[in-house]
Amino acid sequence: MSAALFKNGIFPFASKNNPSNSVPSNSIYVENGIIKAIGPASELELQLSGQAYSTIDWEGAYVLPGLVDAHMHLGMYGMKLSMLDFTGVKSKAEMLALIKERAAVTPAGEWITGLNWNENEFSPAAAPTRQELDEVTDRHPVFLTRTCFHAFLGNTEAFRRAGIPDGAPDPDSGAFGRHADGSFNGWIYEEACYPFEQAQPEPDYETKKDVVRRAMLSALSLGLTGAHTEDLRFLGSVDTMLRIHRELREEGIAFRTHQLMFHAYMKEAAGLGVMAGSGDEWTRIGAMKIFADGAIGGRTALLQQPYSDAPHTRGMAIQTEEQLHELVAMARRHGYPIAVHAIGDGAAALTLGAMEKHPLGPSSGLPDRFIHAQVLDRNLVERMSRLPLIADIQPRFVASDFPWVLERVGPDRQDYLYAWKKLLQAGIVCAGGSDAPIEPLDPFLGIHAAVTRRRPGQTGEGYLPEECLSMQEAVHLFTLGSAAVVAEEKQRGSIEAGKSADFTVIDRNITDDPESLLGVNVKMSVVNGQIGYSAL
Repeated sequence: MSAALFKNGIFPFASKNNPSNSVPSNSIYVENGIIKAIGPASELELQLSGQAYSTIDWEGAYVLPGLVDAHMHLGMYGMKLSMLDFTGVKSKAEMLALIKERAAVTPAGEWITGLNWNENEFSPAAAPTRQELDEVTDRHPVFLTRTCFHAFLGNTEAFRRAGIPDGAPDPDSGAFGRHADGSFNGWIYEEACYPFEQAQPEPDYETKKDVVRRAMLSALSLGLTGAHTEDLRFLGSVDTMLRIHRELREEGIAFRTHQLMFHAYMKEAAGLGVMAGSGDEWTRIGAMKIFADGAIGGRTALLQQPYSDAPHTRGMAIQTEEQLHELVAMARRHGYPIAVHAIGDGAAALTLGAMEKHPLGPSSGLPDRFIHAQVLDRNLVERMSRLPLIADIQPRFVASDFPWVLERVGPDRQDYLYAWKKLLQAGIVCAGGSDAPIEPLDPFLGIHAAVTRRRPGQTGEGYLPEECLSMQEAVHLFTLGSAAVVAEEKQRGSIEAGKSADFTVIDRNITDDPESLLGVNVKMSVVNGQIGYSAL
């Protein structure tokens, strides 16, 4: 039996666990990964007299229920650690300079890849063109991923490697940016990226495994005890995904994952007998992932009415209504819930229509997931509230997307823009995530954005302040909310006897001042009673 006494902690979000008004609870006794008792250290030590157990001293640190990121991509986050990262870049010139530096040390012919640029943060707001990328290097194919992961840039050599001649027609579920004469300007939208990705060398198994390993260790160091992730498009097969996670657990990495299954891999999953809800306490299978639209930044999110700053377009539907219904019907036949990326209100309407026509059966035991939900209206929220779904939201998008998003959607759509408070008030359970590597993985930045609705360093009431959450509500997104989206709120998400021993241990009390979230130091991450990370 594995037993441990974690003592001398402070539980700011666990008042129900103080059975005594005179002597505060500061310690937790754990057996086989389950919380068995909570109380003062002196009382627990007396009760445990004569028993064998280890002792871990939290030294007065603050103990939260284990934080879980409900929406990220471990594979791509791990890849980000070795790619050109344009986070924080403020101009096209700075972006081109970083590419030039990388080209100088990269053997000719090898791909140069980068991610997380946002031209809306540039002055002027313009990304490099294909021709400008060619001027930096014509000896390397260059392929760059925008911060939204729905728009990309490529130089001429990248287009050549992808087998796409200048002026070629757009694919069905994507597009190429063009000059007035029809020639390519370097932009690549949505599924038009596939030939570029396929032209790049496939990472071998050990590389993929190392990428996931580094991502898990980084997540643990940031205070996360688990993540809901969609990695099949990176890992390439269900078998590879299951093997990597099994082997990393055998290595001793204590990190829990919930795997969303990209719809193209459902045939393989069925052949392997992999069902929604199957797995163990470390790796569990979740919903079938579908994309309904793109992102607001690249104007590929599908709106019901045209973009206010680009009235020629409403965005892009990744699936036709018929195709979306076929995918949802396939998920239901396999007993899977669905997890649908839907950012615009047009995509929301399509998604809800498919959910309503193909209702979720009881076989999976998991709810559907409505991912992102950034542009809605009153009617859409009412429809959401009547379905067995959970809103999978990313509060950090508020810090990244405002104020430019207001110009995209215009004043008529602002009442239900990133409207997390209205979702909660409608009785819709919400889970919090980062969408890393699109946004920083640090959960405390997500909590800060949910509470303040402003960027770090800004002051004032925040953007659309009526949607600000309380600290309790924001922490709930990453604890009980993340548990509820996988129907595990009775097993984890709060510090209670009988639940999993998952703890995020930090150096400060975050309950009073939201600005304290920006300087949090993680002291320990505990998953199933095992220490996954420690700075004590």
